[in-house]
Amino acid sequence: MTEPILIYDTTLRDGTQGENINFSAEEKLKIARKLDELGVHYIEGGWPGSNPRDIQFFKLAQRTDFKQARITAFGATRRPGIAAADDGNLQALLKSHTPVVAIFGKTWDLHVETVMGNTLEENLAMISDSVAFLNDEVDEVIYDAEHFFDAYKENPDYALKTLIAAADAKADALVLCDTNGGTLPFETETIITEVQTALAAHYKTDPAALPFLLGIHSHDDCGLAVANSITAVRKGVRMVHGTINGYGERCGNADLTAIIPILRTKMNRDCIRTERLKKLRKLSRFVSETANIVPRNTRPFVGKSAFAHKGGIHVSAIMKEARAYEHLDPEVVGNRRRVLISDLSGRSNIEYKAKELGVELGANGYDSRKIVTRIKELEQMGYQFEVADGSFKVLIKKLTDQFKVPFLLESFRVSTEKDKNKPCRSHATIKISVGDTHEITAAEGDGPVSALDNALRKALSKFFPDLEAMRLVDFKVRVIDGRHGTSSKVRVFIESRDHDHLWSTIGVSEDIIEASWQALEDSFQYKLTQASEDRNNACKC
Repeated sequence: MTEPILIYDTTLRDGTQGENINFSAEEKLKIARKLDELGVHYIEGGWPGSNPRDIQFFKLAQRTDFKQARITAFGATRRPGIAAADDGNLQALLKSHTPVVAIFGKTWDLHVETVMGNTLEENLAMISDSVAFLNDEVDEVIYDAEHFFDAYKENPDYALKTLIAAADAKADALVLCDTNGGTLPFETETIITEVQTALAAHYKTDPAALPFLLGIHSHDDCGLAVANSITAVRKGVRMVHGTINGYGERCGNADLTAIIPILRTKMNRDCIRTERLKKLRKLSRFVSETANIVPRNTRPFVGKSAFAHKGGIHVSAIMKEARAYEHLDPEVVGNRRRVLISDLSGRSNIEYKAKELGVELGANGYDSRKIVTRIKELEQMGYQFEVADGSFKVLIKKLTDQFKVPFLLESFRVSTEKDKNKPCRSHATIKISVGDTHEITAAEGDGPVSALDNALRKALSKFFPDLEAMRLVDFKVRVIDGRHGTSSKVRVFIESRDHDHLWSTIGVSEDIIEASWQALEDSFQYKLTQASEDRNNACKC
């Protein structure tokens, strides 16, 4: 049986070096708890010698019960010319009271002599002294060989000496770092094989019986961090460093949301328990939201588009056998299959999506053909239903005569006024009819769409109390073709939610208010239709 692969997460330290990524100490603790729930083995919390925020995190972590993960403090080897016990950064690591400490040291003679102005001999002493000092004080010491692959390519003998210095001082793990992210997978494979052979010869043992673990820490500057990490595991490396969503300096680090499912589902390696993989997508989104970074839809395994199907032939196939166009059941990683509706759609897309949305279609296929034709016409006009499920459901219900109109617009008027240095203020008046009853209402807002939304909500609230729970959570405007300047056609997306549902709607027009009204109207109609369906389903139960 193969040995388990240890997952070492450095989102809270290396991940925060990414552009525009900052976490408070409290946010770090929340992420650490989520990582622990997933089942990662190590959580690198930060560099306590570098900033007060990380010191605060480690204080909070001391009062937290982690079930799986070992909290790790990160730092550097001692400074030149002083004893390890007198180094302030090493003392800060001990004051963090973590069971594991990770330190990095210089491996590349370029850095030692040119960048630091140090000697090669003193650098080896710094590594050895620091590891030995920490080894007497904590349960586990991990040594990160910074720039190892670049160092090995230029001076393999010295690069190996730095590893041996750490190993002789009883480091528990030696981590080979591709700090510049420029190493290719075949180079990774060759270098790791040579390192294993050299270390085995030095310690007179088999490469599989070395008295320490080997680890990999890859950066993504060539887009190969995941590939290098997987290659390293194939060559016997047992500790993999990375971050959630690949966040990190420059182009980022190896993305654990890809590495973990690859190891578990593709390579059958023991790392994270299979049942916990279902937490992966939610963890990815949680870290994105905490970092205030828009999630990348195309991120493998956990992205919104990872299991999205648009081509009609593809959809027809997955309706018969999902694995025909999917390498993995999306539910394994907590994701879901999505079928997109566009001018590339065929009947299969429409039928799959209608079933997903709970809409009955005619058995003879006439409804499907009619809907496909109308979708293609509307997309020519600028609509995109692949990102507007709410509008699509309203549309197909209308086209199949299943739509019960909850309200009708009679008219609206929107005005915006500006007084000297005061901000603009908008007003809207709207007239609607619900059955035989007419309602006229006025409202203000921070902009014309806000005023229109407030007026419509106010008018409908007398008839539909379900709207109390509905909220607009996103509003986007896109110019479809800017060649006509301010008279160009625009596309408006609105995302809304209530306690149980999240839906998107769309409007298209040369007039931004008209486009916004279309999206608003669909959003409210979707909500009211869905509320009616939910009540009917509850009655049936």
